[in-house]
Amino acid sequence: MLQPQLIPGSAPAPSEMTEGQKYVRQQSTIHFDLAERCYAVWPAPTCIVVDGPYGVNGFPGDMPTANSLADWYLPHIRAWSRRSTAETTLWFWSTEVGWANIHPLLVESGWEYRCCNIWDKGLGHVAGNANTQTLRKFPVVTEVCAHYVKSPRFEFNGALLTMQEWLRSEWKRTGLPFRLANEACGVANAATRKYLTPDHHWYYPPVDSFVRLVSFANKRGDPQGRPYFSMNGRQPIAADEWARMRAKFSCDVGITNVWREPQVGGSERIRGNRSGMRYKFRSLHGSQKPLRFIEMIVKASTEIGDVVWEPFGGLCPGAVVSYHLDRRYFGAEMNPEFFRAAVDRLRSL
Repeated sequence: MLQPQLIPGSAPAPSEMTEGQKYVRQQSTIHFDLAERCYAVWPAPTCIVVDGPYGVNGFPGDMPTANSLADWYLPHIRAWSRRSTAETTLWFWSTEVGWANIHPLLVESGWEYRCCNIWDKGLGHVAGNANTQTLRKFPVVTEVCAHYVKSPRFEFNGALLTMQEWLRSEWKRTGLPFRLANEACGVANAATRKYLTPDHHWYYPPVDSFVRLVSFANKRGDPQGRPYFSMNGRQPIAADEWARMRAKFSCDVGITNVWREPQVGGSERIRGNRSGMRYKFRSLHGSQKPLRFIEMIVKASTEIGDVVWEPFGGLCPGAVVSYHLDRRYFGAEMNPEFFRAAVDRLRSL
């Protein structure tokens, strides 16, 4: 059972912390606990920001290599999959090889890969410290943030179908020729070429097009098979339900999958002394993410009031961003120094 929230103010010293405590400010909650003990009590996420172990021995508790990352992440991935919906987006931060070890698990668990975003930290990240003759490779100045969505699955005759497969199977059940789908949607050929195609040219039918397909199918399809485009066998999927069957996404003009920004520095970098408190390390978190990037991915995949998870909070940049963007945030961190700094960071906003 989680303890009552911490009294607003500076977080207690690490020696005074107990597992299960939490700090709450408005709609942002940071737990001093293992994420796996929090998943069941957090509301279903619209966005999950994952910045956990990299397998580079980069912080206390990190693995020395990426070889064991899959075993470590598997129970977390299963929990994310159970609690997520078709509206959920997952952003997975790691090194290239760390992500490569986790990608198959995500796909097997029903996560659909969208894109790999590259954080280019620039030449200043190397600063002459990479001995290429010893390392025998080009200097590394990147991290990755892989983008996934939770693909909905539809049950049909004991099998689970993708949305694309299910749309085709439902139209086939009507007994109507596929060309009539164009008439149903009021288009020349977009319905058969995009919405009901079996190939890689498939597109998610917009809500108005889906409603037209449903209405046409249930009026003119074989009466014995009605209702069509239904998940419960009693009534077709409504417009608002269909709208919630894909992850949210918006992108400002000019943004690509290459994000160029120096490693966090200046006043944004959490160092050894903040708000008069002495922390253990001069640079407290070796992989601190720019707030600009966290804001960008949260804005791209959520709306006001949506739920953001950050299961391995670290310094909890998601809490800062969610506070400013009016999202509901839930994060967990078990390193007492990180937790203490994250609480102070959120409290000081």
